[in-house]
Amino acid sequence: MEKLEFRNADLADLSTIVAIYNSTIASRMVTADMEEVSVESKIKWFEEHNSQTRPLWVVEDDRGEIIGWVSFSSFHERAAYSGTVEVSIYLDESCRGKGYGKIILQYCIDNAGKFGVKNLVALIFLHNEPSLKLFRHFGFEDWGSLPNVAVLDGVERSLKILGRRIK
Repeated sequence: MEKLEFRNADLADLSTIVAIYNSTIASRMVTADMEEVSVESKIKWFEEHNSQTRPLWVVEDDRGEIIGWVSFSSFHERAAYSGTVEVSIYLDESCRGKGYGKIILQYCIDNAGKFGVKNLVALIFLHNEPSLKLFRHFGFEDWGSLPNVAVLDGVERSLKILGRRIK
């Protein structure tokens, strides 16, 4: 497996980040967005990340090509929740199912403490078995279920909340 590089995303990366995100929408497995999003619509989201507490990393292969991105987002805006973040991992279509998710999630676990993170959570559709398997492989446990909270193409879908305490 090639070595991946993680770097803080800059605004010039946003179009690639959005393209990777948009490539997941049609599968109806990863996101509740039903239509592609624009770069402009993600600027506020981009600005909510910072390199001190809520990183947004692009992941590059050994040729310097962006193959994916990963972010820590605030779980809740109230201060008492500041030690808990939602981790989101998105890979380019050509890179899915090749083990990159394991490298990326391990990086998140290994580095979470540097950002004051005590808990990582992931919100994953119940029918997204590859993502559930990935997170459970790293010791994430079922912390909650939201049954039938999304309707994707007329089909009700449930959401799992997986969590892991960072020591």
